[in-house]
Amino acid sequence: MKKTALSLFVLLNIVCKAQNFDVIPLGIYGGEQEDNLSAYLVGAPKDNAFLCLDAGTVNAGIRKGIELKSLEGSAESVLKDQIKGYFVSHGHLDHLSGLIINSPADSKKDIFAIAPVIQILQNHYFITDTWINFADQGQKPILGKYHYNELQEGTEIPAPKTPFFITGYELSHVNPYKSSAALVRRDDHYLLYLGDTGADRIEKSDRLDHLWNTIAPLVKKRQLNTILIEVSFPNSQPEHLLFGHLTPNLLIEELSKLKEKTGQSSLEGLNIVVTHRKPTGDNPELIKKELLKNNPLKVNYTFPEQGKKISLP
Repeated sequence: MKKTALSLFVLLNIVCKAQNFDVIPLGIYGGEQEDNLSAYLVGAPKDNAFLCLDAGTVNAGIRKGIELKSLEGSAESVLKDQIKGYFVSHGHLDHLSGLIINSPADSKKDIFAIAPVIQILQNHYFITDTWINFADQGQKPILGKYHYNELQEGTEIPAPKTPFFITGYELSHVNPYKSSAALVRRDDHYLLYLGDTGADRIEKSDRLDHLWNTIAPLVKKRQLNTILIEVSFPNSQPEHLLFGHLTPNLLIEELSKLKEKTGQSSLEGLNIVVTHRKPTGDNPELIKKELLKNNPLKVNYTFPEQGKKISLP
């Protein structure tokens, strides 16, 4: 009996050690539900220093996270003290409206984005006509609350006041419009988050192929075990009406290209967190059903719920 208990303790200890990231979804959908739009807090286990990956919904998601005991403290303290910075994948409102609307109540922190996204923030959002400039560059008056950190393709930079480093990669979201992905590193473990993206074949692009080439060695070494990627529409959506998004079949098409670079065994068990499902009608459940029914690559699908913590290797 003692031996069994010891074995169980060792097993639990290994499992606990294997957890490298906590992800708390502040918002999960790709439209319509303004209180539940794309935003994901990523933190280290037992640490309250978060990087927010996109920021479509912030305050409502924080309150939901507190309600579900995924977050500790008041909504104000989470916003001001625990969120240390924002990665903004692209300039569409369902990925940044929460950042904009909560900026008066926020504290000083960093924004990480590729150059075209910073330009959108400077030229269209943080301006007097639509809001006011809470950032440290752009139209005067400059309030200087947010500091822009321009992500250069493939160049890693630290995310201050967090245990994370971040690398940006361009994506195509109705070519030539640019979205982006964030490769987040903690020690020698990685998590990949993609903003909106179309499939290379439809976008007539090579951005995903370039990204798969970059991460393939990390997947093979089991250093990257989780990808957060969008699937906006079910398979019935015509390809000419995807508007730079993925379906279950197109996700499989793209992950199959990654498999060619990693081998099937390396891809099996890879955690795929499905983001940005369009909430129209029964789309979310249909997308889930289609992904689970046809899983030739044997990846592990997770369908996030607002405010519910996901512990990841």
